[in-house]
Formats: sequence, structure tokens, C-alpha cells
Amino acid sequence: MQSTQSTESNLLPLVPAYDSILALAPYQTGKPIEELTREYGVSDVVKLASNENPSGCSPHVTLAITEQLGQLSRYPDGNGYYLKQALADFNDVNVEQITLGNGSDDLLDILARSFVGADDAIVYSQYAFIVYSMLAKMQGAMDIEVPAQRFGHDLKAMSQAVQDNANTKMVFIANPNNPTGTQLDQAELRAFVASVPSSVLVVLDEAYIEYSPDSNNRALLDEFDNVVIVRTFSKAYGLAGLRIGYALSSVAVADLLNRIRQPFNVSRIGLAAAAAALADQDFIEKTRLMNIEQMRWLEKQFDALGLGFIKSHANFIMVEIEVEMEDINAAIIYQALLEQGVIVRQLEVYGLHNWLRITVGVAEDNMRLIDTLRSILTDD
Repeated sequence: MQSTQSTESNLLPLVPAYDSILALAPYQTGKPIEELTREYGVSDVVKLASNENPSGCSPHVTLAITEQLGQLSRYPDGNGYYLKQALADFNDVNVEQITLGNGSDDLLDILARSFVGADDAIVYSQYAFIVYSMLAKMQGAMDIEVPAQRFGHDLKAMSQAVQDNANTKMVFIANPNNPTGTQLDQAELRAFVASVPSSVLVVLDEAYIEYSPDSNNRALLDEFDNVVIVRTFSKAYGLAGLRIGYALSSVAVADLLNRIRQPFNVSRIGLAAAAAALADQDFIEKTRLMNIEQMRWLEKQFDALGLGFIKSHANFIMVEIEVEMEDINAAIIYQALLEQGVIVRQLEVYGLHNWLRITVGVAEDNMRLIDTLRSILTDD
């Protein structure tokens, strides 16, 4: 029998951007509850690692899903007609400006594959979503990371980086930013877009827009053809398990993206659930207000524990683990929390070795987190 290892060795070097892809580490998701249960035998688990909505989703979504169960043998509407109509009305755009995706990550990938080649460059900020760097490497492109300013985007430096690199094709900006929670001023962001060449695509990743409505930059679409806004139903809408997102852009860009995307990249259940979720803005407002209330409570608890944090405009807080004991650090605290059934997110992959990202949960989950954290810090 021929060795499969030999076959792989012969084929892999033929992959475009092979060397860049080899340099990639697989994306590390927040630890699943099932995995923690297998590893430690913990049955009562609180997951505060993946910025999911701790309240779940709108009850209207459950009804919409149930109505689709008898149609699972049928392909979904590949054009997503009804969802696109709803999104067009909600965002005050034309249907032709919308592209649907299997989560917002799918759309970021389609954008990179569409506009960036091996001789091009992608500009993004230090401490921005790790996927931006991964997309550049997957395309074999140059990834230009601009140093952060107070843990957020330094737009002036990013503009200069674009000017200094004539091969720049795309800029990724997360607003609010993940994992730091920082938010950009709308006037400064508009000035940035105006400063870059119209041939450079500026992708605004607004995955957390529902938690900070004043960071909505929809108006930029009316002024600039090179702006794309990417959003998701995975966070505030509570549909992370269904994987659905959308992009708003010029008609020309959307036409290109819709030619490249897979024809059934959003499921029948996903389309119905997203339309129902979008229609229930009362649920979104309750989610936002609950998040603000619990965020403020957590901030007070972190202050009391002597832990630093970054003011966040999303549904998570980046917390600094820096205490006056040599044997305490973020990795140790992360592991100790895991062993007691509390999952948070390590940030070593971002170079933030002394920090943890913690999703804002419901009151019960947040109290469990703080009680567990206090006991760990006290015991050690």
C-alpha cells in the first residue's frame, strides 16, 4: 500500500502560499463546555470565553426554527430573499448592497480571497482580531500590524502604513475591537477612510455593534465606495450555533462577493432564525441594558480585587492579572478557573500574557466567576 504520508509530502508544496500557511497556528476557540467536562469531570460549568449571549436568543427564533423542521430535505433559498429584504429595511440600504455569509468570518474570508493576492498587503492593528493576520497569511500576502495606541487602533499610524505600502489592498478595523473592547470616534474613523486611497478596501468589522449603537458607521457607505461593513448574528442576537452574518457594501462590491460565495452558504434554519431575530429589537435592547448593568457590576468587583481592566464597549472585559505574588499570572488563574468549572479566554496568542478576556454573563454566572476568582487569589 502506498504511504499517505509520502503523497501528502509531494502535494503540499504545490499549495499556493504554502510557506505562509505552515506558519499559521490553528485558530483556538474558547474551550467547549463538553471538553471541560471530559477533562476535569466538572458538570456545573460557566462559559464566559466566547462572547456568546448568555440570555440565549429571542423566543421568536425558536418558533421560526420549528416552522422549518418539516423542510430540512429542501435546499435553502440561495439568495436569502426575505432576510435580505429585512436587512435592507433595517439598515436603510438596497438589497443589492447585501452579502450573506456563514458567520461573519466567512465574509472576511471571501473579502480577502476576492481582493488580496500574493503580492499585496493587509493592514490591521496590534491586538485586533487574530483572524485578520491569518487571512493575510492564507493569501500569501504581507500582513502589516500597526502598533496599538492605548490597546486600540492608532488610525493615524494605520493611515501612514497604508501610504508607505503602495501594495496595500485591504485594511481591517474591528469596532468595537476584539479582544480589547475599545471603540473608535466616528469623526476620526471617517477621516481615516478619507485619507486612504479609494483603491484600498476598508473593512469595518462590527460584530459587537448591538452593544454600542453609537459606533454604527453605516453612513460611511453613502460617502465611500471602498467601505465594507461586516456584522454577525452570533453575538447579541444569540445565534452563534447557526453561523450567519452579513456584509453591507457598494453594489459593485456586493455583486463581486455574491459571485464568489458558495450558493447555499447560509442554511434554511439560519435564514429563518436570523429574520426572526432581527425583527425582535426589544430582545436586543434588553440584552444591551442587561450587559451594561452586569458590566458595571463586574468592573466594581475587579476594582475591589485590585485587578486592572480596559473600559469595554462590547460584551466582554479584558482583565489584567498582575498581583504582587511571583507565582500568580494569567495562565495560572485561567487554569485554576477551568478546574473549578469557569471558562474564560487566554490572550497569549495576542501577546497579552498578563490578560484574560471575560464575557459578561448573567448575574448568576458573574457572581460565580467573582466568587471563584476571589477564592483563587485568596488561597494563593
